[in-house]
Amino acid sequence: MDFSRWVSAEPGSVLDTAVLVEGKSDVAALEALGVTRPGLVIVPLGGATNVGACVRAFAGSGVQLVGLCDVGEERFFAKALDEYFVCNADLEDELIRSLGVEGTERVIDLQGDLAMLRTFQNQPAQRSRTAQQQLRRFMGTLAGRKEKYGKALVEGLAEIPVPLAALRDRVAR
Repeated sequence: MDFSRWVSAEPGSVLDTAVLVEGKSDVAALEALGVTRPGLVIVPLGGATNVGACVRAFAGSGVQLVGLCDVGEERFFAKALDEYFVCNADLEDELIRSLGVEGTERVIDLQGDLAMLRTFQNQPAQRSRTAQQQLRRFMGTLAGRKEKYGKALVEGLAEIPVPLAALRDRVAR
């Protein structure tokens, strides 16, 4: 993957911090949280295994690198970055736990997807899973759904999950 476009700041701006995230849903969630400011870019890696290549692309640029990853992908971030934040399970799990099952279902209803969720929950493979497990799996069943809900779930939060709040506070400096 070519990360050179992220290394070059917009003309007239000074890039000082890059937040490396696994994918587009992480970008959507962080932008919805307000993790934006001049000099900051959020870089979707296209998967955690690309973190090393991205770090090499930024080498010598003077840009501070910070990451956000899922617990299952932490080993890749640990090898490449000094500073990163870890979501327990994954971003969607953090958001669902923070909102609770009912709050997450309200957000899904507001997005017009509640009937699809109910159909999904009634599938034989889903019946033995907890409601939280079903919701987490539902987020990944269609292309673009994780990104859509990365933003929508953040907008419904009353309390920001710890790794997201810590990252937001870190890059606000």
